[in-house]
Amino acid sequence: MQVSVAWQGEARFLGRTDSGHAVVMDGPPDAGGRNQGARPMEMVLLGLGGCSAFDVVHILRRSRRTVAACHVEIEAERAGADPKVFTAIHMHFVISGDGLGEDRVARAVELSAEKYCSVARMLASTAAITHDWELRPEA
Repeated sequence: MQVSVAWQGEARFLGRTDSGHAVVMDGPPDAGGRNQGARPMEMVLLGLGGCSAFDVVHILRRSRRTVAACHVEIEAERAGADPKVFTAIHMHFVISGDGLGEDRVARAVELSAEKYCSVARMLASTAAITHDWELRPEA
């Protein structure tokens, strides 16, 4: 896997992925940015959410369940001094689908958190990561 990040002036950077995608990262105005993109640490949390949600959906679908929706709300706290690493992260999964069952959803979230999500495993070296979930009926 390979990515590149190129400075675009001020506090703006353009990231390009090996898979052909681009993303803009920028800082807030008080740091010289123009608020034209996500902050790098926000990107880390997005990566965590994407990795975990992918796992949960994949696990549920492999058990032949229909997943209608899955999203993750993430809240994080950072250290007060540099480097301002994440120290606490809470992930709240909201899932709906046909015949999922609370036991299956709980197990899928647990497997992602404890075994499959590479991003979570890396972040766990500095942050206490907790999670919960709710099963909502299909709309």
